Amino acid sequence: MRISRGLPAAAAGPAALTIGSFDGVHVGHQAMLAELTRAGRALGVPLCVLTFEPHPREFFAPDKAPTRLTSLREKLELLAQRGVERVHICRFNFAFAQITAEEFIERVLVRGLDTRWLLVGDDFRFGARRAGDFPLLKQAARRFGFEVATMASVQLDGERVSSTAVRRALATGELDRAARLLGRTYTISGRVVRGDGLGRKLGFPTANVQMKHNRPPLTGIYAARLHGFGSGPLNGVASLGVRPTIRPDGAPTLEIHLFDFEGELYRQHVRVEFLHKFRDEEKYADLGTLQRQIARDVENARAFFDRQDAKTPRPVKR
Repeated sequence: MRISRGLPAAAAGPAALTIGSFDGVHVGHQAMLAELTRAGRALGVPLCVLTFEPHPREFFAPDKAPTRLTSLREKLELLAQRGVERVHICRFNFAFAQITAEEFIERVLVRGLDTRWLLVGDDFRFGARRAGDFPLLKQAARRFGFEVATMASVQLDGERVSSTAVRRALATGELDRAARLLGRTYTISGRVVRGDGLGRKLGFPTANVQMKHNRPPLTGIYAARLHGFGSGPLNGVASLGVRPTIRPDGAPTLEIHLFDFEGELYRQHVRVEFLHKFRDEEKYADLGTLQRQIARDVENARAFFDRQDAKTPRPVKR
């Protein structure tokens, strides 16, 4: 997949294009990408996504913007898995926010990307003050000779699939529902960094995974798997939160204790898969109380994986 930052002054070639933040790349996004693939293959042009960094809501109201489901790296990996061939990352800043809808069409869609087919969501707005809409795109399509289509929102159990719905499910510990909305279990990836060594002192060494954003969409204690090291996933128990027993003003930290593991993970890029939430974070009176609770969490997580293994069909010997 070819990735470019900024908007080209002139297109390198034609494209089938869709536009959006694609945070989480949930099943609604996946439906759009499937339609993009169909059209792009029919026209014989590359599949292209235009996305924004930072998210427009982060630019206009950083304190009120929703937490991200995926880092930029995670989003790009998910788009590549769906067959996207080009991604243009547009820097959303004050200058870009002032571009009129008409200028966006001519400068970005026509000259910059040579759009031959464009797919947008049913709520898509663009340009300064969000003045651009689908009827304007239809007019421009006739003028500049490209096709434009809109796609209705995907529904799941009577609810519109959206990044907001995924955030809501994660925040309330409904991991199974979040997985259905995402089309996969929720994960956070990052590089393993040095921690303060407290887990090892308590008898439960952890891998500390660096997160790109300090506002994760979920917190608490989880049965989890670590991917990206060795020949298969490693089972463990993960803690995601501010660790209130350790310090009153700590930043969100993701750490995972792996069962029966003695290898070295430092500097490895890994992915933590969240499977089941046991509880919220709590503040304990002392480290001894925290240590005993961690032991119970480990016991609960081992039992969870034992139940999962019992449900897994075993191959029939012939």
